[in-house]
Amino acid sequence: MYLFDTDTIINIFKPLPSRRLLSKLNEVPPEQHFVSTITVYEIVYGAYKSTRIDHHLHNLKELLLPQVGIVEFDINAAFICGALRVELERSGEPLPLADLQVASIAIANALVLITGNSSHFERISRLPVENWL
Repeated sequence: MYLFDTDTIINIFKPLPSRRLLSKLNEVPPEQHFVSTITVYEIVYGAYKSTRIDHHLHNLKELLLPQVGIVEFDINAAFICGALRVELERSGEPLPLADLQVASIAIANALVLITGNSSHFERISRLPVENWL
């Protein structure tokens, strides 16, 4: 099962999305596609910063959300996130909080994180990461 990071979701809605991404999406049954509440927040934030708010919110509400499962930043993810944040800070390789939350959600739910920022997340040893872009 797969958790799609924000950059991967945004790519789907580009005029020319990654062919590799579209091919991989077709190989994996839709019931294995998940998006986190953090990614939803990031997309909403980006929509309100853009000049096409309604367009982006429509894509989110009408096209994306009905097609994926939603996973939340719950208590298990919170415990994982707190420990990961300290671990990465101590190693001198911190990540932004939103990225830590997405990684923690993936770990807590035993999901593979699909992201174009694989090198960014690979420093978390127990997080399976794939780049479909």
